Amino acid sequence: MTLVAAAYEMTAGRLWSLVAGALGVAGIAVLVLTRGRGALVAVVTGGIGAVIGALVVVMAQGGPGTGYGIVGGYITLVLGVVTAGLGVAAGRRGARAAARRDG
Repeated sequence: MTLVAAAYEMTAGRLWSLVAGALGVAGIAVLVLTRGRGALVAVVTGGIGAVIGALVVVMAQGGPGTGYGIVGGYITLVLGVVTAGLGVAAGRRGARAAARRDG
């Protein structure tokens, strides 16, 4: 039994890292395509992506190159936090614009 997974094998850690990364990218895409109106979607998808990325990092039993997806977990953790942060910023900007219109 080897401890290192082959570069082409799709392990569970690598798969979850890809799922979390896709959520982060989807959140940013929603923000861009809706011109900031999809702030809640970005916050939710970014938060879920960050949680999944953190779980991948915590559950990994080896370092980079072992097939546990730890590098992808770190990347998706950061991507999820950035996506959620952009969503919060877009939501605040939208709230300020609405307040200026109302009064």
